Amino acid sequence: MATVLKTASVPGLGKVQAGEIEVSSVSKSYGVQQFAKDVVKDCSFTVQRHKLTVMIGPSGCGKSTLIRLMAGFERPTSGTITIDGKQVVGPSHDRLVVFQETALFPWMTTYENIMYGPKARGEDTPKTREFAEFLLDKVGLTQFRDKYPNQLSGGMQRRAELARAMINNPSVMLLDEPFRGLDAMTKELMWEYYAALFEETRRTNFFVTTDIDEAIFLADRLLIMTNIPTRVRAVLEVNIPRPRKLKDLVEDDRANDVKMEALSLLHEEAMKSFAGGSKAAADFVEAYSRRIAKR
Repeated sequence: MATVLKTASVPGLGKVQAGEIEVSSVSKSYGVQQFAKDVVKDCSFTVQRHKLTVMIGPSGCGKSTLIRLMAGFERPTSGTITIDGKQVVGPSHDRLVVFQETALFPWMTTYENIMYGPKARGEDTPKTREFAEFLLDKVGLTQFRDKYPNQLSGGMQRRAELARAMINNPSVMLLDEPFRGLDAMTKELMWEYYAALFEETRRTNFFVTTDIDEAIFLADRLLIMTNIPTRVRAVLEVNIPRPRKLKDLVEDDRANDVKMEALSLLHEEAMKSFAGGSKAAADFVEAYSRRIAKR
């Protein structure tokens, strides 16, 4: 029987927290004075409580910068970020980040990696250890508890990182292209696995991607970002009931409508990014796109 991660009966979990994030007129620049480069410019959006919000935009537009700002690793040049009304001023275990590249410590076993957060806070208790064993089972890694990261596949490493985040019972999970680099089959399996975990806890999740199929499958709300300096260009609601199945979304009119609208907006922004400010390059790509559309 599958283990369910919903209630306070789960060992060590207690009540699942879910925060609401408010990003208000946030800008972020790097460099000084006349040499400063804007990466994020006057960006505002809300990550709703208990929702899976997905941000998608051109590569290099500033999505990872926003994740770092929301995590508290960096401070905005201007504007504010709050979680449940409290301003983010630094990192905190109430919001956890899963990065693009594995952040598992190579000298620690799977179990030791999962227990790292609680141990660092002096919370290495029997209850927490029981919860760690529960999470190992939940992510299907019980038989790999004593293996090191280099002995795990890419998909296993991603699951271990999800468990390491969940053991801290954060109110918000921030995920920066966590399945990037996985092969196509493993990536799709991870989409379904991650979606199932989200549905069980309904913890607030903020997920960054450049993959439109990943975005449509996972999202409750989709934030379409502009080219750098980034801001929100559009917010699309993905009104498709959960649980979702990948094979069903292929012929789902609602999914395809959202996908076409998102792709149209993303194409415009990606073209700006590709052109790099060159009008000649932008005109060339635009002319080519018009020729393709007429075929």
